[in-house]
Amino acid sequence: MNPTDLTVPLYRLAHGRTGDKGDRSNISVIAWHPALWDVLVQQVTEEAVARQFAARGPTRVTRYLLPQLQAMNFVLDGVLDGGVNDALNLDSHGKALSFLLLDLPVRMPAALVHHLAGAH
Repeated sequence: MNPTDLTVPLYRLAHGRTGDKGDRSNISVIAWHPALWDVLVQQVTEEAVARQFAARGPTRVTRYLLPQLQAMNFVLDGVLDGGVNDALNLDSHGKALSFLLLDLPVRMPAALVHHLAGAH
């Protein structure tokens, strides 16, 4: 780790989309810029996502890499309180779960800061 590295929320490096099927959530993470891809692959791991969602108790987290798109897809099992027909929470589809993931802290080289969302 370099002393000039920055810690920023994942949403500065990527955007996301969420889908669902039963008690399974799908969360896509897409880099804002190809130069950010390596940082995402190194730090947005199955283990990091499982930690980020610990309060929701996923039974399994699986990551699929799509390098030509600078994107990844996470499948999280057991995070929707049983799914649409069983859940009593207000977001039974889990559409807001991408926001929980996009709040994940990521360390990145300061040299890449000009590629971040909101950097001008």
